[in-house]
Amino acid sequence: MRTKHVIVEDYNPEWKNEFELIKCELLAVLSGKINSIEHVGSTSVEGLAAKPIIDIDVVIDKNFEEVKKALESIGYIYEGNLGISGRETFAYKNKLHLMAHHLYVCDKDNEKLHWHITFRDYLRQHKEDRCRYSSIKKEMALKYPEDIDSYIAGKQPIILDIYKKCGLCK
Repeated sequence: MRTKHVIVEDYNPEWKNEFELIKCELLAVLSGKINSIEHVGSTSVEGLAAKPIIDIDVVIDKNFEEVKKALESIGYIYEGNLGISGRETFAYKNKLHLMAHHLYVCDKDNEKLHWHITFRDYLRQHKEDRCRYSSIKKEMALKYPEDIDSYIAGKQPIILDIYKKCGLCK
């Protein structure tokens, strides 16, 4: 069991602004080198409860080394794919001026990127499922405040149901 304190908050409209601040800092070194910077994960869906950490996918076109060097030049640290093929992970230091965030670099054709965008867009458009997902996230955070693995496992049935509804699995 991994112990990690699980905090889920009601949607905060400031998350959108915080994403924009991070995006601006990234674009300072990535402009012209990438396809897009996508705000994904629960903080990107208005009205959805979330852990207060911004998830970001930097979308590239097979130029990872160039993007990696640019990110390293502003304090990001490459951590590998952490077991998810095609999704390169970056940590950071000395970014106290930015909200906590997870930064991933994905090729434009990556399946995980497609899943992130599809799931996000579905939840943005379907209030009932957004509410169901918010409720289970809050419930699991209260039930497993020190057990991230059980928190994640508890959300799985609803996530899988939503995946089916948006065509990501059968």
